[in-house]
Amino acid sequence: MITRRHLQLLLAFFLSAAGVSHGQSPTDGAKNVILFGWDGAQRNHVNELLERGELSTLKALIAEGAMAPIDVQGVTDTKAGWTQILTGYGPEITGVYSNSRYQPIPMGYTIGERLKQFFGPDFVAVAVIGKRGHVDDDPPQRIQLDPKTASEIRALRQARRPMRATRFERQLLRDRNWVGGKIVEEKGVLYVDIPGKPYFLSKDGMDLFINGLVENAKVGKKTLELLEGYQNKRFFFFVHFAEVDHSGHRWGENSKEYNDALISCDVWTGKIVEKLKQMRVYDKTLIYVTADHGFDEGRKQHRDAPFVFLATNDKLLSRAGTRADVTPTILARLGIDLGKIDPPLSGHPLIR
Repeated sequence: MITRRHLQLLLAFFLSAAGVSHGQSPTDGAKNVILFGWDGAQRNHVNELLERGELSTLKALIAEGAMAPIDVQGVTDTKAGWTQILTGYGPEITGVYSNSRYQPIPMGYTIGERLKQFFGPDFVAVAVIGKRGHVDDDPPQRIQLDPKTASEIRALRQARRPMRATRFERQLLRDRNWVGGKIVEEKGVLYVDIPGKPYFLSKDGMDLFINGLVENAKVGKKTLELLEGYQNKRFFFFVHFAEVDHSGHRWGENSKEYNDALISCDVWTGKIVEKLKQMRVYDKTLIYVTADHGFDEGRKQHRDAPFVFLATNDKLLSRAGTRADVTPTILARLGIDLGKIDPPLSGHPLIR
């Protein structure tokens, strides 16, 4: 006689074989993650496009999972934004405060590095990035100032005109694009010290770090190519599309170009999702889409643009949060004990 207990045991067996434990959603068997970055995607504009049915991929992901508001804490720029998203830490821990105040993220702090540490060397961590500046891995630099410029700085300093000297030095750094640089003197010689960029150390803990591709199509095609090569591996991909931000700065948030760039992100996200389905790994892959900052309404900048989003096929996403909550959400969904991470993450998981 088959009892109720027998049926429960049989059900538990079949669920376990399918990678689903009792009380969990099917995506709890996830082995892979792709985090899409739509750089500069303003939440209100994204919602308008969703309502008009122009972001079909994002709409389908949300129908499977959820979409949560993400409100930025801190400056609304790129270096600070992606650093918080990819580490789960605030700037007091990473040292990345803004586009002009930064340092290399400490080794081992990014999500890709942590996943490789946890799952071992066979786990693949890849970053395919549209932007060059602000999402970069350049080494630190020391540049000796030419004699004429050095003499001007010394003259202002010796004349005890600190305000004029400071203004001159700041303007010099801006004019020569020495972002984050600091003028120092050593043994009577003036130099500009430029710190290493945020991912200077992090890249060495990943399998591949590619940036500066600029166009969404180039980012998308490179991602599709790489996925083909990693079909039999577990993986984390950070796929960063830059055209929304570039279009916003050039034509403004309410422009057709900004609108079209968002649609382009959706199209390429869709092509990558379709590739996962063809590879028969989509049902084991969690997809997250987010942004580092929005755009000032109708403007060409994002000085005060704190409203972005997190959209996903993850059924367990359940609440709003901040940029620093993205990494703990992903780590927790892949089974990592956040309590063992040191220093403790600034963010918290956004899941039930």
